[in-house]
Amino acid sequence: MAAAVEKPSLDKMSSSMTSSITGMGLGGITGLATTLSTLSCHCEQQITIGGMPTNYVPGLSANYNISSFCQRPGQTRRWPMQRPGPPAQSRPGLKHAPRNIPNNQYTHNLICKLADQNERRRRQDVMELISQSYYSQQPLKVELTEFYSRDNSKEHHTEQYDLVNDNLFPNPVLRRGQKFLFAVRFDRISDKQLDVIHIIFCCGPKPCVTKGTRIVLPVQWTPQPNIFHHPRDVIGSGIGLSVGLPRMQDASTITTTAVGTTASMSPVSSIRETNSYTVRRSSFGNDPVPPAQPSPLSPHGTIERPVVDRFSAAPQQPTYGRSCCSQQGSVQNLTPSIPESEKWDINIHRQDGNTITFQVSIPPTAPVGLWNCWVQTSRLGQRDNRHDYKCDEDIYIIFNPWCRDDTVYMENEESRKEYVLNDQGKLWCGTWHQPIGRKWIFGQFDDVVLPASVYLLERSGLEHSERGNPIRICRAISSMINANSDDDGLMVGRYDGEYKDGVAPHAWTGSVAILERFLTDGGQSVSYGQCWVFSGLVVTICRALGIPCRSVTNYVSAQDTNGTLTIDKFFDKEGNVVPNGPAEDCYDSCWNFHAWNDVWMQRPDLPQGYGGWQVIDATPQKEADSVYRCGPASLEAVRRGEVGFNYDTAFVYSELNSELCHFQEEDDSDWGFIKMASNQHQVGRKLVTKNPAVEDEEGDSDLMEITQEYKPSNGSATDRLSVIASSRGFQRFQQSHDSSNQNQDDVAFDLMDIEIVPYGQPFDCCMNIQNKSDEDRTILCILTASSCYYTGSIASRLRRAQGEFIVRAGQREVLKLRVTPLEYMDKLVDHSMIKVHAMAYVKQTRQAWSEEDDFPLHKPKLQIQARQLSLGQESTLVFSFQNPLAVHLTDCYFTFEGPGIQRPRQARFRDVKPGELVTYQDKVLPKREGAIHVVATFSSRQIDEIFGSAIVNVKG
Repeated sequence: MAAAVEKPSLDKMSSSMTSSITGMGLGGITGLATTLSTLSCHCEQQITIGGMPTNYVPGLSANYNISSFCQRPGQTRRWPMQRPGPPAQSRPGLKHAPRNIPNNQYTHNLICKLADQNERRRRQDVMELISQSYYSQQPLKVELTEFYSRDNSKEHHTEQYDLVNDNLFPNPVLRRGQKFLFAVRFDRISDKQLDVIHIIFCCGPKPCVTKGTRIVLPVQWTPQPNIFHHPRDVIGSGIGLSVGLPRMQDASTITTTAVGTTASMSPVSSIRETNSYTVRRSSFGNDPVPPAQPSPLSPHGTIERPVVDRFSAAPQQPTYGRSCCSQQGSVQNLTPSIPESEKWDINIHRQDGNTITFQVSIPPTAPVGLWNCWVQTSRLGQRDNRHDYKCDEDIYIIFNPWCRDDTVYMENEESRKEYVLNDQGKLWCGTWHQPIGRKWIFGQFDDVVLPASVYLLERSGLEHSERGNPIRICRAISSMINANSDDDGLMVGRYDGEYKDGVAPHAWTGSVAILERFLTDGGQSVSYGQCWVFSGLVVTICRALGIPCRSVTNYVSAQDTNGTLTIDKFFDKEGNVVPNGPAEDCYDSCWNFHAWNDVWMQRPDLPQGYGGWQVIDATPQKEADSVYRCGPASLEAVRRGEVGFNYDTAFVYSELNSELCHFQEEDDSDWGFIKMASNQHQVGRKLVTKNPAVEDEEGDSDLMEITQEYKPSNGSATDRLSVIASSRGFQRFQQSHDSSNQNQDDVAFDLMDIEIVPYGQPFDCCMNIQNKSDEDRTILCILTASSCYYTGSIASRLRRAQGEFIVRAGQREVLKLRVTPLEYMDKLVDHSMIKVHAMAYVKQTRQAWSEEDDFPLHKPKLQIQARQLSLGQESTLVFSFQNPLAVHLTDCYFTFEGPGIQRPRQARFRDVKPGELVTYQDKVLPKREGAIHVVATFSSRQIDEIFGSAIVNVKG
């Protein structure tokens, strides 16, 4: 029978429930019936009380939807829906109504109206118990916010950023993995029981909770871990009120229980409270409620602003802090377990009247870039009535090398000072035996750098959710510095000396002017740059974002275009270069120097031991996935020759370890050429960077060689061949190394190194020949001097000597070629590089030999002096040098900058007479005291790349 329950436990519960409804209103009975109806879904037989179903309300039709009266204030009533199944009167147990009663619809509508009227009366009774201030006051309104940019910057090591110290619009620059303070002033003192505050952080145009780019942090006044804040937790009201209404002193704590158990209840001023067991309340109150008014933060808002959820944040980046994670114990079971160190957190630091100071913890895995903060306020139980305030400040969150949990953590403090905080350094040019250090202002703290860096990340297309990974960030930087593959990059590379429609690469003194022009021109690529300019830009952007970075120069850097780990050069019988080889498919080259970057990070994607310095290269050389980018490649993997690891390790290895091979045209050869020379040690001859412990403005004593970090000192041919075999098949490689010359070489050749040659002076190219045999040798020699680009390409031939002569047995001979200034002055190109190439062929033994050497012509230094520099007072800088040429210099201009005393500036100058001592003065206004680095260059039509640097002291 339906009136009986088989199990004694349910009988006992039924009797207790029957007694508990005594004295309750209809609304209370309704809520209790709804609760018990959920319990009935777990039993095959419906539970009854006194012979009536638990979901039955006296006087109501069984198919009437009680929940239609449980709407929130301001909502349109949800009218009852017809339930599927047989009509209510056909159900067993309804013996009080005949089957064919007339006007059945009329009676149904009548009871609906009567029940609604009763519900309204009960609701009014409940509202009389609630303080009128609950509905009379509006949510808190934000009047002012303060992010304490300068105060927070001291703990975050960002006090040098101009954005932080801006007097008009200071913006906080914060490192992830640390805490920061910010204050909010409201229009009134907050009510801790009724005011609800959420602090929301958004990153990107479409911030998403599940992707960790939208963080919602609820402000907890007094944590109550066992209370669900949901509008239907008050039985009898039916209007969406929440647990947490003003409580009397006799209120007791509600015990949260799982579905299918009994909850303890206690009276609160004649209002009974319990937990809601209905399954439809998924995720404990996350059912969406359309707002009464469109809001910028609402998904349905008409204004195109970041969409902010009103509830919890993503599982990857939870919004609940440490103090509020325990508030809703069951909520934790719905999301993956996340370490506390990877969660955002917020707590109230202090409260002074209507001003509240919050402390927020940024996890060490947070995406870096530009964030915005919203303050969202509402009244408890009135989530439709909400105020959303967007803070004016742009928040820059960057990597943190001081935090052990950050993947860019660098333990050594001196290294952090150099590779993160040092805003100037040197970029190395020249040749391997004559390195030339060029001062460069990185300027990562300038107010244009962080905005430009963030904009470049936006242009890269990198997902905001992936910007917490330094591997992805550095890969994006590598692709966005150059603009050769598309029009979205920062700088256009050019190497042919034609710079009339832009700025010559050697005219730049630092990165700031480039980035500022990029922003001023609306993101249009800047012209022009070369590898060392790209490297300087990478240092600037990486250090600005908090990634430790250094510039590295590889002397004699291979560009292996066909993947053979050889650099093949072909010459005809006369010693002239055969462009692109005999088949016109070989584009290999050997750059005199090539600058790239090392960035410091851990590599969780690689086996242990491959973290630390990683190689990235922004120069457009290797196209990966239709984009010119390279790295990050583990330096340790490159050193070991383990070329299978990501990213582009094989390409970096080839730049350091390719074999240099020369071939000359020969009629007697089976394939038309013979191998003249090969060298496995010429490529990657020397790798250098700036020494962090030394500052040398005049010379190059601050050079630090790091070749041993890239190449093992005891490398052998066997090791190299094993690397080749591990990367791919090299049949062509093996064939090209089968030299056809099996005879013994009995004549020694040597191309003499050329010492430092001042610009405007003659030089001699010398080749030594020694006949070690007992017979005379007839030797064909070719000696050529050419101007060349630093990429190894020939610009113009200067002089060439060719002849055949006999060297007696056991004798020595010297072949000399002299080049005068008139022969090279108008044929020089960038860096004033001279390439000397020597070839020899012994007719008796068919011995072939070839060698080449490069050297730069040294130009005068630009001297910089300061006259009484004082903080806030106009002062003078003096630049001077002597014209080394016997000709007039035209189209002259100076470019100079010094962080704290002068932003990048270019000044036109008059024509300079032959041999004249040039002096130029300019006014500056120091804004920073202490030691300031000043860098300057002079350029003209006849001579350029006259640069200098100095440290000037500014008194306070």
